Amino acid sequence: MRKENVLTEGPILKGLALFALPILVGQIFQQLYNTADAMIVGQFLSDQEYAAVSSSGSLVFLLIGFFAGISMGAGVVIARYFGAKDWERLHIAIHTTVAFGLIAGVLLTVCGVWLTPQILRLMSTPENVMRYSVQYFRVYFAGAMGISLYNLLRGILQAVGDSKHPLYYLIFSSLINIALDLLFIGVFHWGVWSAALATSISQCFSAVLCMIRLMREREEYRVTLREIRLERTMFLEVLRNGLPAGVQNSIIAFANVVVQSNINSFGDVAVAGCGTYSKLEGFAFLPITCITMAMTTFVSQNLGALRQDRVKKATRIGILTAIIMAELIGLSILAFGPTLMRLFTDNPNSIAVGMQQVRVEVLFYFALAFSHCIAAILRGAGMPMAPMFVMLGVWCVLRVTYISIMVPIFRDIRVVFTAYPLTWSVSSIIFLIIFLRVDWINHYRHKAERAGQTK
Repeated sequence: MRKENVLTEGPILKGLALFALPILVGQIFQQLYNTADAMIVGQFLSDQEYAAVSSSGSLVFLLIGFFAGISMGAGVVIARYFGAKDWERLHIAIHTTVAFGLIAGVLLTVCGVWLTPQILRLMSTPENVMRYSVQYFRVYFAGAMGISLYNLLRGILQAVGDSKHPLYYLIFSSLINIALDLLFIGVFHWGVWSAALATSISQCFSAVLCMIRLMREREEYRVTLREIRLERTMFLEVLRNGLPAGVQNSIIAFANVVVQSNINSFGDVAVAGCGTYSKLEGFAFLPITCITMAMTTFVSQNLGALRQDRVKKATRIGILTAIIMAELIGLSILAFGPTLMRLFTDNPNSIAVGMQQVRVEVLFYFALAFSHCIAAILRGAGMPMAPMFVMLGVWCVLRVTYISIMVPIFRDIRVVFTAYPLTWSVSSIIFLIIFLRVDWINHYRHKAERAGQTK
């Protein structure tokens, strides 16, 4: 086994950093998929077509979020068996995950293509944007197999400590995406749908490369095509770990669709401005996302190896690092926001709306980072239900209730923006109580003893 895959040995900070850095670079290129679409569409096509692409996040996550949560649970299971050196169960978990990815790809394609118009209407998408949004999303979801498989295969590689190869494949496919965007839109002058086509083609490239890597791997996590199947017991274990995150993602995504519908009600300028901010925030917050992803794998591998001492140290390091970075990121956006937004659009009204959102939200990034950190730690420790209930109660019920009551009263888009720091702060307080009062490390140990994994 290559030493670079093992997170259960060596300096903690160095291990987290070396594992998280390729994830960070990879996530940057992952963001380039949709961001490249938005930037190139914004430069070559109409404002309405730009609004269709820039507001894509809520709908995409609504349909993909459930399966992404299941894959998160699969990653926890795989990392646990890898850390425990239980090669037989690791082999079964990996092949079950790949089988699920194939099924998920088919379901996403059917549901995405079929439900896109209905969901867009529920989101109160402006009529002058609707036609372009339907075109974009239907082509996007037609390529959902590549998107689903890439994310699951990447998760498998990262769960066993290989965060480098998914990065290489993602860089390659991101460059393909940008090249195809420029070719389809800048040269052929095709419509907004061609940006989604470029994304789908490039995602398929990255999925194929990940699969080839796993099929050629000589170690314990090699994928053999004839052994890809849903093994019942293992799939139920993946579901136990991933279903809470999947349900959480879907309901949060639905809540975000409600939020987006309120934004849409303020017109296409508001849609474009908030969409621009979301692209900027998506890039800026990537270091925090990658720290939390690394922490989930680190916690799961080390608890699988019964290295509780390393887990305690790593959680302190990860939380402190994430909070400090989040506030530095927020201050940077506050200082350079208008300049960064001009990379996406030159419409001053859209930029003004985006900067309103910046001024309301960015100084509370520390709360968002803390919530994500604790949720990641609890998932890695095999406690996915706790973050699910907190996120559903606060980021869904409280957020939607607040917006539904306050927006009709004040009719100001800044009311929508205040819902985010409010719910981030409330979830941080609840997560802090859970983290300090729940013995989540011993919870994992007792769970491992019942499963016969103790050494």
